[in-house]
Parts: sequence; structure tokens; C-alpha cells
Amino acid sequence: MKLFKPKKDAISLSRRDFLVGSASSGLLMAFAPTLVSANISATESLSSKRFSPTIWFEINEHGYVTINVAKVEMGQHIGSALARIVAEELECDWSKVSINYVNTDPKWGYMVTGGSWSVFHSFKPLSQAGAAGRIAMIEAGAKLLGVPSQNCRAENGFVIAGAKRIDYGDIVSNSALDRTFTAEEISNMPIKPSGKRHLLGKSYKALDIPPKTNGTAVYGIDVEVEGMVYARPVLPPTRYHSRVKKVDDSACKSIPGYAGYHVLTDPSGTCEGWITVVANDYYSAVKAADKLKVDYEPGPSISVSEQDILNEGERLCRDSKEGHLFVDDGNIDAVANAAAHVLESTFTTATVNHFQLEPLNAVVEFKDTKWHVHTGNQWQSLTLPMLAKAVGVSEENVVIHHHYLGGGFGRRLYGDWIVPALLTSKIINKPVKLIFTRPDDTAFDQSRSPSTAVLKAFFDKNNQFTGLEHSFSAGWPTAAMAPGFMSETIEGQGKVDMFSASGADHWYTMEHHRARAIQNGIAQDTFTPGWLRSVGQGWIAWGLESFIDEIAHQTNQDPLQFRLSLLDGKGKQAGKAPESVGGATRLRNVLSLLAEKVKDIELANDEGIGFSVTAGQERTMPAWIATAAHVHVNRKTGKITLKRLYATVDGGIIVHPDGALAQLEGSLLWGASIALHESNSYEKGKPKALNLHTYHPLRMNDLPELDIEFVDSDEFPVGLGEPGVIGVAPAVANAVYHAAGIRLRSLPMTSKDVKAALA
Repeated sequence: MKLFKPKKDAISLSRRDFLVGSASSGLLMAFAPTLVSANISATESLSSKRFSPTIWFEINEHGYVTINVAKVEMGQHIGSALARIVAEELECDWSKVSINYVNTDPKWGYMVTGGSWSVFHSFKPLSQAGAAGRIAMIEAGAKLLGVPSQNCRAENGFVIAGAKRIDYGDIVSNSALDRTFTAEEISNMPIKPSGKRHLLGKSYKALDIPPKTNGTAVYGIDVEVEGMVYARPVLPPTRYHSRVKKVDDSACKSIPGYAGYHVLTDPSGTCEGWITVVANDYYSAVKAADKLKVDYEPGPSISVSEQDILNEGERLCRDSKEGHLFVDDGNIDAVANAAAHVLESTFTTATVNHFQLEPLNAVVEFKDTKWHVHTGNQWQSLTLPMLAKAVGVSEENVVIHHHYLGGGFGRRLYGDWIVPALLTSKIINKPVKLIFTRPDDTAFDQSRSPSTAVLKAFFDKNNQFTGLEHSFSAGWPTAAMAPGFMSETIEGQGKVDMFSASGADHWYTMEHHRARAIQNGIAQDTFTPGWLRSVGQGWIAWGLESFIDEIAHQTNQDPLQFRLSLLDGKGKQAGKAPESVGGATRLRNVLSLLAEKVKDIELANDEGIGFSVTAGQERTMPAWIATAAHVHVNRKTGKITLKRLYATVDGGIIVHPDGALAQLEGSLLWGASIALHESNSYEKGKPKALNLHTYHPLRMNDLPELDIEFVDSDEFPVGLGEPGVIGVAPAVANAVYHAAGIRLRSLPMTSKDVKAALA
């Protein structure tokens, strides 16, 4: 597989001026490079292709505001949240705000929607841009009102001075605005304190709800272009290194609409051994692909099983020479040598797949010297170089047109599914709409890798906990798809996938703590390991938070109180501004609040409550969450019933309360699904379960009740799309121990596991 190192973001908003200028369409507000000459006005700059300003928002003569969004919408209402940030500071009329999702263009800078980063990364620059726009409107409005600007304020789309007022539309119609704010002025622009906000944190309906409910929203799978034909891929037996030896399409020729097949040669290395079947309609393409007979020479992973991957993971974890140090505090070797007692546990997780609602799809056409791609893609700046390589053009000659995503969850970050559509269109010189069936989608999925973790806790002669050693292994998504984002190791002798290591650098105070991240080469060679909602935290915290309970019981302490004692916020756990002010003390706070909430719950026989604490996907953007699970264990059948999930959350400023609640609800239920229900296994090069009749995520009749509480906070807002997943599995396992006295250390936790542990 060809690995692409993404370009660094060439356009940083911190190095750009902010321009406010009149144009034929109204008032444009844009970021532009600071190289703009002082002799050129803001209006001239906005109309100059030479400076390529990034038009963030605009106001027309009627006061309507359009906010351009360089993120993609996949159910999280991100456009509304970002628009709300601008509108709060711009002081425009929210009822006149609309959003526009932009296509790929270098002027927008690096484009990615993932990692729960969107609000976190956008809050400050968009707030300050909105504030600059407000200042420009006040200055222009003051002139029209004939009053000093310091006597004016902006409110709900008006500039007001005592009894006088003028709305933004009239200002745009009657003023020739021409204002430049330097990058330094923008970076020093104050953001409203909580007491003055009237939009952020208030309930409102997302702007994209109407099109999603009236059927006008266009998803990638809805797109059609003139003259297009349909294609379906025929996948090889292994993800890598399979080769087509012979093809027989005689059975396909009786299908009306069948237009042939094509063996793909892919310069990007994405589609090794791939064939596409082309037809005049989708159903003919599906039928023909099923009837095509292909003789392959399979790749070496044809013999790999799920158990092979897990066995390799455990071997790697037990070999102290493997992997890279991710945390190395104190002297764990000295602690281990002096230990009077050692507690050791091994935790595993099975393959998990995305199964997003909308199967992979892309429409591709060559028009006006460029390749135009219509799809839903989360990481355009990572995908573009691969697409350009596949068809042998420069990146400027490929344009990705954004459409709504019917679910992303990390699967649509790396747009590998677009490549076969591009190659097929190039071969036949026609627009192509390629759609994966659900089994195709699953066979080509970037699965969450099976994982193995070995944890050791050391105790002195008084049975006091003295140190923790944590080794963990899985396939690494970033190594496969974005090696340019790999991070240097602390020993300086290699690189580590932070997405597959974060979480091991927890917020507990431990004098002696070592964590070792290890790439599982068998997993890496069998499939493309994927970024799946919460990524490595989803399996790293599973072992860690379960093991924290085991340590507490070993020392005869209540697990809740043991956690509180370790969350003292000392040293490196104090956090830092702006993203982690308060550090571990904020985790201790949410855990204390949650403990108070559940302390009086009456438990029936074979019921228990378990806890976990997690801090989001990464230390550089922590979302402080305490989770509690209330379960019942049926000792006869082994069934674990998850009755209720509790989550107390400190996510800083909550920009969109309804969206934040929906994100937590969805992520908690996803965590419950992975904890108790869903799994897959690799056999003969592919996932065994290819559709939802054999892959079993959480069903409606197993939904737990949810109790979610947000802590009022004025700290920096952080992402909430993924963190809720992380703490569910360990909380459930700890609750099972409370209910039945058994330790479960493999995900998913099945009735078979329970009965075996009780036997």
C-alpha cells in the first residue's frame, strides 16, 4: 500500500489579516495572507485572485448572513455549531443565518473533520472573526447614525445608539465598508465572557434539520450527473497483494445493461487485485458482479485468523524489547524488582467494524480539465494526494464536492473508496457512480484492530500500590494512512501512532508508571486498521480502567475512593491553559458528582454498579467524563443486562446543547454496543460477518436508560463526538464484578464468558 505524507497546513489563520469589504453581493468578511500590500484596500484584496482570501461569512443587503463551513456534516450538526460561534460575536439575527459547506480549495487550508476537533479548533478564530465583523458593523453604523462608535452597541442584527438604530442590511446597502484587522489585532480580540453570551449554550434547532427531514438534503449516494454509468467493485480475497489471474464474464452477458468489467491498475497502490463491473443501472452492476468468475492469486494474509492477530499481540506485549515507550515516569524497573507482590491481567478486544448507515460511494467525472468527485469525505486534505496519484495529475486538478455523510465515525476519513471510481471513469472516459453493497463495504472496511494489553501492578510488603506497567498492541491506523502524523517517541528512536496510544497517558498521579505502545504487524499486513469512534482510547481505557478496579480491590480499597485519591491534580496532572485548565481535579469533580448521584440506588440480587473515568480522546483536548453502569447478571444464562448508564461531563463551554447531548447519547450507546454485543473476526483474509444479519450491534430491546449531566463550565470548549464511547466497557465490567464477583477481560463480554467465569 502506498503511504502518503500529508502536506503541512500552508495557511494558518494566526498568520492572516481579516478583511471586511463591500462587494456586489453585499459585505464579505474574509481571512487573507498578511502579505497583502498596505496600499491595497480590503475591498480590492477581496476581489483579487492573487491574494485568494478565504470568505468565512458574508452579509447581504437584507441582513442575511451566510457562513461558509470548511467541515463536513455527518449527523453532528457541525455547521450550525460553527455558525453559532460566529453569530454570537457578530451579533447578527440568528433567524437570518444560513450555512454553506465549501468544496476543496487550497485557500481553506487543511481540511479535516474528525477527532472531535471541529469546535475545539474553530472556537477561537471564528469567535474573533465574528467580533471583528461586529466592530466593522458598529463603525459603519455609527457613521450612518451620526454618532461616535463608542456610543454604539450591536444587538440581533442592529447597531444601536440610544433611541437610534440601523439594521445590518441597511448598513451594507448604504456603506462602502473597507476595513482590515491585522493578524495581531485578531489574535488579541477578546471573546465574550459567559455572562454576556446569548446564543452559545442556549437551546436551538440545528440549521440542517429541515433539509434532512423534508428530503432535500443531498448525500453522496444521491448524486447523479449527466451521462453517468454505474459500477460495483469486485474485491480480491485479501486486502493486499492479491493478483487477478483470469476473468470469465460469460454469465454476465445475459444481464440487460451489463457493459463490461475492468481490471484496475492503480498507481496509488490502493486497489491491488481489484475489478470493477460497469452497467447502465445499479442493479445490473450488482447482479453482474455476483456472476463474474475470477481466478486469483491471493496475498499471504489469506491464512491469517483473528486468533493469530491476538496471539501476536500478546507475544509482543510480553517481549520487553518490542514497541516504544509512551510514558516512562519514575523507575518502574526498580519498583518491579522490589515488589512483594505483582498483579497481572491481560485484556483483549475483537475486531469491530463501522457499519455506517450509508455504504461507501462516489460519483466521478472529468470536466473542464479537472476530476470532480462527489462524495462524503471527512479528511479531504489527506485524500486528495492519493486521488491525484491514482489518476496521474496534480492535486489542483482534483476537486472534492462535499455532500452530507450518512455516518462517518472515522470510516470516511481516508477516501480510499474513491480510487476505483476514478480509475474506472478514466478507463471508460465516462462519468461513473460507484456504490459498494453492504458486504462490499464491510469487506473493504478499515476495521478497528483486535487489540491485546498486558497490565502489571506492583505492591510493597504492606500491600501498598507502588507502580504500573502497561503494554498494549494493535494495528495502527495512522501508520497505514497518515504516516506524516506519527509522533516521535520519548526515547527518540522511532515513531508512535498517538491515536493508538492516547489514554495510556492517563490523569492519575502515579510516581512510577510505564506505558509501551506496540504496533501489531500481522494486523497491519492483513487489513488497513481504521480510526473508529474514539480510536485507541476505546480499547486502551478498557484495560486500564478495569485494572484500576483490580488494583483497588487488591489493596482493600473502594474503587471509587481509590480513583479519587489518585486524581489529585499534582505535577503534570495539573493541566494547562487553555485546553486542560484544572487537569485531574476536573475528573475528580465529575466523579464526585456522579458518586453522589448514584449512592442511594437500591440494588437487587445480582446487580452492581461500576465506575470509570476518562478524559476524552487525547490529553491535548480532554473532555472530563465519569461513567457509571448499572447492570444485572443472570447467573443461569450468563446474560448481562445493562439497565442504566450515567455520565457526568465537563466539556467546557457547551456551544450547542442539543448537539452535545445527542453526541453523548450516541457515543454512550456505541460504547455499550462494543462492550456487550458487536464483534467480527478475520478469517481467510476478510471479516467473517459481512452484513447485519451476522454482525450484531446493540439492538433496540437492549437499550439502557441514559442519565447524562453536563457540568456548568466557562473553560475552553472541547469535542464531544467520541469521548462517551471510552468509559462504558470498563464501567460495565466493573459493575459485573460488583454484581457477580467475576472479572471479564475480553470484549465483547458475552454470556459464554460469564458462564465460564462463574463455573
